[in-house]
Amino acid sequence: MAHAHATTASDQNVWNGGVAPLGASYGKLMMWFFLLSDAFTFSGLLITYGLVRSSHAASDGLAGFDVTKWPVPEKVFEAVPFLHGVPAPLVFVGIMTFILIMSSVTMVLAVEAGHRMDQKAVEKWMLWTILGGLTFLGCQAWEWTHFIVGTDTPTIVKDFVNGQWITKEVFGANLHINQYGPQDFADFFFFITGFHGFHVFSGVLLNFLIYYNTVTGVYNRRGHYEMVEKVGLYWHFVDLVWVFVFTFFYLV
Repeated sequence: MAHAHATTASDQNVWNGGVAPLGASYGKLMMWFFLLSDAFTFSGLLITYGLVRSSHAASDGLAGFDVTKWPVPEKVFEAVPFLHGVPAPLVFVGIMTFILIMSSVTMVLAVEAGHRMDQKAVEKWMLWTILGGLTFLGCQAWEWTHFIVGTDTPTIVKDFVNGQWITKEVFGANLHINQYGPQDFADFFFFITGFHGFHVFSGVLLNFLIYYNTVTGVYNRRGHYEMVEKVGLYWHFVDLVWVFVFTFFYLV
């Protein structure tokens, strides 16, 4: 005679949410959902950038800038602070990338220190992470400024004004003119790098909040440093996205 299966306490816990999926807490699970949605957003932007770029003829980079051809990144991003007039293709953006990656390393060390309940170590590594994020934002501000101001040599373009064609000189780039190539290039640059910069800025604010809570002993009183790990997931995501932005804009 078959016996009916008895409902145990463990079965009830499973169906009542007693077991965390994949061993992750509710907070970390929600952070993963947010990062997944954000990944779709950045993917859509970068795919659109790639499609628009493929629809334009590519410049050979030998005859200066041409507003009808997609520019060569090495010719656009070749300036380094305090080295005016010295061409150094992609050196500065390489430094920016290194700074952001190193800030991800310090975040890993902060999370590891949190697992050991080492408050002083968490404070130290979170502070280094914040400094890395601020340095990256400062570098990005300089790069934007240089991109907007333009080079010493203008690009000559023809514009149709009041029923006639006129020739004018164009310096730099904004949302209306672009010295370096098609207007789409400048628009995508400002939007995508600006969107990523906003994420970095948001991450710095969150990191500072974590640092403040660590200094005031909030997490020691809670008995865990899970918030450091959750914000660390966001910071690693921001770093990973920059690798793709760097590849699309500066290398391809």
